Amino acid sequence: MSTASQSARTLRTATPFVDPLGATSVQHAPVIQTAGAVVWRVRHDRLQVQLVHRPRYDDWSWPKGKHEEGESLATTAVREVTEETGKPVVLGLPLPGLQYLTPEGRVKRVHYWAARRASAKSDSRALAARTPIAPASKREIDKAEWLDAEDAAERLTRPTDRAPLDAVVEAFRDRHLATHAVVIVRHGRALPRANWYGVEQDRPLTPLGHGQAAALVPVLASYGVDAVISSRWERCATTIDPYVRAANLRPEYSDNLGEAQHERSPARVAAAVRDLLEADRASVLCTHRPVLPTVLDVLGQHSSRAVAATLPRRDPYLEPGEALVAHVARTPKGPRVVAAERVAPQVF
Repeated sequence: MSTASQSARTLRTATPFVDPLGATSVQHAPVIQTAGAVVWRVRHDRLQVQLVHRPRYDDWSWPKGKHEEGESLATTAVREVTEETGKPVVLGLPLPGLQYLTPEGRVKRVHYWAARRASAKSDSRALAARTPIAPASKREIDKAEWLDAEDAAERLTRPTDRAPLDAVVEAFRDRHLATHAVVIVRHGRALPRANWYGVEQDRPLTPLGHGQAAALVPVLASYGVDAVISSRWERCATTIDPYVRAANLRPEYSDNLGEAQHERSPARVAAAVRDLLEADRASVLCTHRPVLPTVLDVLGQHSSRAVAATLPRRDPYLEPGEALVAHVARTPKGPRVVAAERVAPQVF
């Protein structure tokens, strides 16, 4: 895979792929999408990760599983990791994924994130917004073990599984592994202006927009969102309302995030985004297409050149109902966006 094509995929798929297939003769082969995570923790200043053992194959690997219709890949990762380790997680950095050919001639793509164990206390809001998940049977997963990173590299059955581990080790070394998410959401599909005869602030969502709002709930819960700030206008407030209710949150509604106030004072929007970057908690900001250039400019100012280059640059920046997840690390120089990914919730 060329560098250019890999970069083009990074935001859309969340994880760049390691493609060992070379010049492919299987372009039209069925694709199996799967997702999982490298769950990490730090003990006595040492990085540890969690592996699972599958008795059917007698192998050690990362917890992962098949994508189901209607899920985002992030939601799949959280569901599968929770099933296989028996504990809920919160997603962090997207990691290099894998792509390989199965014995049946299908292409399997595995999307990975770094993830931390969810806390019953600090992540209680996000956990409340999730669907209950039963643990996998012992026939599927019979062991889950924490190992130092270097020991995990030796324990992994497949050498290709080391690629996401290498990325986790590098992020830990650079102090970029511990992150919080700042999620930027463009409100869901709204009734066209030409079809609305009320005041602009009250223009509502369409049925599709309501579906997009509902589909955002498991996405935001996957990243541990526990703070909500939104434009007060109807279409933004309604977009974020399903998550507010599911997580039992008290949102902050701001006139400054509306289109009219943004035209008069974009600096206030910029200040709101900086506050979210500096806060040590996962948050979501819901706003309008004309406001997004200011939001993205602030994210770019706090990103490396490589990450800034992946941020949307062209109108409409995000599609209705789409989310941009910025992963923010604390550094001696202040908050730093160390990765970004786009998530378009699936509506059926």
